[in-house]
Amino acid sequence: MALYALTSALRSLSLASPAVTARLPTLLPAAQILSNVLQRPAALVLPSRRPVHMSVDLHAKFVSWKSRTKYTVKPVKMRKSGGRDHTGRIRVHGIGGGHKQNYRMIDFLRFRPQKETQPEPFEEKVVTVRYDPCRSADIALVAGGSRKRWIIATENMKAGDTILNSNHIGRMAVAAKEGDAHPLGALPVGTLINNVESEPGRGAQYIRAAGTCGVLLRKVNGTAIIQLPSKRQMQVLETCTATVGRVSNVNHNQRVIGKAGRNRWLGKRPDSGLWHRKGGWAGRKIRPLPPMKSYVKLPSVAAQS
Repeated sequence: MALYALTSALRSLSLASPAVTARLPTLLPAAQILSNVLQRPAALVLPSRRPVHMSVDLHAKFVSWKSRTKYTVKPVKMRKSGGRDHTGRIRVHGIGGGHKQNYRMIDFLRFRPQKETQPEPFEEKVVTVRYDPCRSADIALVAGGSRKRWIIATENMKAGDTILNSNHIGRMAVAAKEGDAHPLGALPVGTLINNVESEPGRGAQYIRAAGTCGVLLRKVNGTAIIQLPSKRQMQVLETCTATVGRVSNVNHNQRVIGKAGRNRWLGKRPDSGLWHRKGGWAGRKIRPLPPMKSYVKLPSVAAQS
């Protein structure tokens, strides 16, 4: 490569016209050109490199749908991660591709009174119930006062229904209907519930998948014991809000995929058909239920003594 650069430089000197030579009187001699080539060969033979883009540069002008602070009922454009984190490394295998989707902001905090109103029970009307590509359950657009918002729809919820959102716990249990949201302390024992909060005012975190529901087993000393769909029991404060009924799209687990290509439409990458790690299902054993999960900060024995 150094010899090629030297011959190219000499050829350019020999083919230069007298007019060009007159305009460039300070050309280097051949000996000096040869020394420069031998001293710095890397500067002449360095191959071209692709430009390196950092993840910060790629996402500098992109506002993530997760970082939005202002609520909107309009569909928000969503960029898929492909199972990769902010550094570009794969963190979750089996995710990638699929059809483009728009994200609809779901309000999981059912009792959210408007700023200009008093914090008291209020009603909302169901405008429409539709499919959501980002989750297994259907979603419902509800309107009340001067706002609209998306919520998780229940099994029999339809357009035109009126739902109640309350934070009041009375002496008697309420006769709640499907779709209403009440504190657990206000519901009778044995009620089917979904969209349960783990802490008051945090928003629903449990029982949000399609066709699932939990059971309010009992109420003890200001707490409520709930049986999750996995048969595990959970203890939360009775002021935590829950929705009455069962989550919509109950036939979600009975759908037929039909072909491998549909899984690719859904953004699922294929796994290895040769090797699968054996999980807890392998072998015959007696598996007792896990202990009750508690979100209540009960006083310890040492503190009582």
